[in-house]
Amino acid sequence: MGRPKSFEPDVVIAQAMEAFWTNGYVGTSPADLAAATGVAKGSLYHSFGSKRELFAKALDLYARRCSEFAEESLSRPGTARECIRAYFVLLVDMSLDGPARRGCLAQKTIEELGGRDEEATRAVHRIEQRSIELFTARIEQGRRDGDVGPEVDSRAQALLLQTTLAGLRVMVKTFDRPVLHRIIDTALAGI
Repeated sequence: MGRPKSFEPDVVIAQAMEAFWTNGYVGTSPADLAAATGVAKGSLYHSFGSKRELFAKALDLYARRCSEFAEESLSRPGTARECIRAYFVLLVDMSLDGPARRGCLAQKTIEELGGRDEEATRAVHRIEQRSIELFTARIEQGRRDGDVGPEVDSRAQALLLQTTLAGLRVMVKTFDRPVLHRIIDTALAGI
């Protein structure tokens, strides 16, 4: 009879997500995962199958958290432009004020695995599509509320915003706050 698990799988996945987010998939070794989670490598593999399977679970968790955070941020009171700006500024500021300028796990994943790992590519695409849906919905709400003009193509603007967000999450690693905030304001000029 095997020993019962002495860890919570959801906690381990969250800890692994943090390690992957900081170091990337390639840069996170099995030993790093064991250190980050406090779970021996053998137990990790017994419970999650492989580093790649654990990474998939970590990326799914990241996607859920990002979606929830975006939904909450974009549903706050204010105009579409105010809500989207506040969301972008908060993401940039959290990255700049954190212990490391990690950027975005999805962007890091596509840089490392995009085009070589179909599952990872599809997972990141789903994250991006969800973000585009949320931006589109917020802009359309702005149109209904009267703070976005009827001539604004909500889908095209949402695509531009997602592109800007992806760029910001990379640029946060090397640029300073005023430059990043200026990019945000420029991107929002069309709304």
